[in-house]
Amino acid sequence: MMLVILLLIPFIAGLVCWQTTRTDGDRGTTRWIALIATLLMLILSMLLWLFGNFSLDTLGAPQWQYEIRLAWIDRLGISFHLALDGLSIIMVALNSFLGVFAVLCSWKEISDRVGFYYLNLLWLIGGVTGVFMAVDLFLFFFFWEMMLVPMFFLIALWGHDEEGKTALSAAIKFFIYTQASGLLMLASILGVAFAHFVTTGEFSFDYGDLLQTPVGGVLGFVLMLGFFIAFAVKLPTVPLHGWLPDAHGQAPTAGSALLAGILLKTGAYGLLRFALPLFPDASMQFAPVPMVLGLAGIYYGALLAYGQTNIKRLIAASSIAHMGFILIGTYAGTATALQGVVMLVVAHALSSAGLFIMSGQIHERLHTREMPQMGGLFGRVGALSGFGLAFIMATLGMPGTANFIGEFLILFGSFAAFPWVIALATIGLILAAIYSLALMHRVYWGPPQTDQYFAVLDAREYITLASMLVLSIALGLYPQPVIDAAASTLTQIADWVAVMAPSAL
Repeated sequence: MMLVILLLIPFIAGLVCWQTTRTDGDRGTTRWIALIATLLMLILSMLLWLFGNFSLDTLGAPQWQYEIRLAWIDRLGISFHLALDGLSIIMVALNSFLGVFAVLCSWKEISDRVGFYYLNLLWLIGGVTGVFMAVDLFLFFFFWEMMLVPMFFLIALWGHDEEGKTALSAAIKFFIYTQASGLLMLASILGVAFAHFVTTGEFSFDYGDLLQTPVGGVLGFVLMLGFFIAFAVKLPTVPLHGWLPDAHGQAPTAGSALLAGILLKTGAYGLLRFALPLFPDASMQFAPVPMVLGLAGIYYGALLAYGQTNIKRLIAASSIAHMGFILIGTYAGTATALQGVVMLVVAHALSSAGLFIMSGQIHERLHTREMPQMGGLFGRVGALSGFGLAFIMATLGMPGTANFIGEFLILFGSFAAFPWVIALATIGLILAAIYSLALMHRVYWGPPQTDQYFAVLDAREYITLASMLVLSIALGLYPQPVIDAAASTLTQIADWVAVMAPSAL
């Protein structure tokens, strides 16, 4: 029942926010309702984490710590099946944590259609929560598609038009990319369900049932590609990244923070949860392709980032590079590399969301996102410049930050299987230092564009940035809470791949 409550909180609170402004127009009340809802989600998810025993002793179907199954469409074997294991609880807690600060960073930025804005923001958070908890593949697809709609409205209605481009065009591009790839995944889900029916004589979309009837051969390879493309678009992977720069560049601050912090991570989660376990043999035969695509993402994302003049587009392009490491670690298939993937997912969520929130705070003061109009801001924006330096150091993976732990585990865990890929990927870390330091120089150093001193951070802004930075450093110094929670699930995935596809490894 706790899982249902956790899922319903953002949906109910979103409707309440919408109705509050429709009836009395009280924007302050609306903001507080949204903040309380996200705080309740964070508290509940942390309680589930603290009181759960996320362990797994046997190879096979997942051993869920929390689970609820309700009848839905029995004739087709579809149920309302929610569950949490170590991997899921990390993602749910991360989503709730970022949700709190998405509300806080919208406090002053959003002044029109406030109720409808928080409706979409909370429903986006709720849809992502459903993605991480659904273990019926039909239900998973339902939440996967549902979370696209509020993100579309956030970009289209509250986005920032750029010269020659509109927020609506960016929203449409985002929707077409993700919707089209989602339909490929739906076709693959139906294919897996029919394969299960042919084998057992019963329809089922349940994750545990489908794990027991793996699909191999040409059919398994084709169905795996449907899942891979859907998750690769959301990750995003080069060359399926075309929607990302515009969506990030024109989304409101909270939209960019959630897009980089959590929506991109649904792609990594999908690969770990579905693509590898359901198609271990096909995934390992296909592994060289994601490895090459991951390398392409690392290099192309770094070059693309360095060439940007818009601060949000630079941060967005850097995400493409970091997702390249996640793709490499995922298809290395070892427990150590997979632990690095989860660690980097959490770390990148904190650092990228922090950078996007920081860019929003700069825009509130300078009214521009173009870096040529910045420069020399160090000492002119209070603690914001210090936070900027800290988040940039985290982004380039300095020791003592969670990003370093994630990247190290990926490189270390993948080296034995793909040494040449890891050697080339390591060079990409140098490129990360180049575009990260370029960002710092263009915004905070160099000749000042104005003699004006800007408003220092207020308490809300300071708490937002400090919370993300403290958690990033805390996990960099002591990553065990995340590693221990996910270890059993990731070890199971690695063992499953090793058992089902030993020749590919």
